[in-house]
Amino acid sequence: MSRDRLRSLLLATAGLTYVLLLIGIYTAASGAGLTCAGRWPLCDGAVFGLFPANWPSFIEWFHRLIAMIAGFVVIGATYGTWRWQGDRRIKLAMTTALALYPLQALLGAGTVLDYSLLYLTAHFLTALAIFGSITAATLWYLPELAALSRVRYALFAVVGLFPVLVALSPGTLIDHTAAVQAVYYAVGLAMFALLLAVAIWSGLLESAVDRLSTVRLLATVGAVALATQLLLGRYVYTDLIQLLDAGAMAAAFLIALLAAWLATRIDPPTAGLQVQ
Repeated sequence: MSRDRLRSLLLATAGLTYVLLLIGIYTAASGAGLTCAGRWPLCDGAVFGLFPANWPSFIEWFHRLIAMIAGFVVIGATYGTWRWQGDRRIKLAMTTALALYPLQALLGAGTVLDYSLLYLTAHFLTALAIFGSITAATLWYLPELAALSRVRYALFAVVGLFPVLVALSPGTLIDHTAAVQAVYYAVGLAMFALLLAVAIWSGLLESAVDRLSTVRLLATVGAVALATQLLLGRYVYTDLIQLLDAGAMAAAFLIALLAAWLATRIDPPTAGLQVQ
């Protein structure tokens, strides 16, 4: 397999995992995850329950179908990274994603058979870990993208998207319908991926660019804070959880803002530096 093909495969895997996460969010938020007559892996329609019987069960069935397709894509991408490239970080990241995938499937079954807070939380966190691992592997495979200018632009984008995330947050300006939740997490997960990109690009450049090690640390902590906020955003049912959710969002915003400010303070002569 050529470098370009493996690059395309990794990018497709990251993109498909992102889409799968959003489909899963919509499925849960719309209540479709409780359809298919509470059966897993079957549904409630024709051919002994293999297919869906109505629109809600189709949403759940379609989510399972995309998850199955994504699983095969993850297998192929993991094989490709072990077969055609030598970076141990990439191999470890993709192997982690692949190892977590069967667990994610079982947790998905748990959300259907036993719709509890434990299963919902574990299912979301495992999905986020898979997405983060695949995103990291893709970024490490493309070190030529690492540049100080991209670090800055990514941080500016994260800071700029925070008002959108706040507006879409539960209990603020907009009724949190299933569609709004999907858009909310589309924005939040994109911000999470951007913070991961900043952390990885800063790590690739920090040996040659002063103070990027601090930016890398801030981006990593910011990604953790944002992931915490996205998790809490699924359970804003009480004033306490809403307060914790707002606190995590404020922390992520301040960390990203500090990282962006620090990145702009780095000496201009290094701004065009790239890792080849």
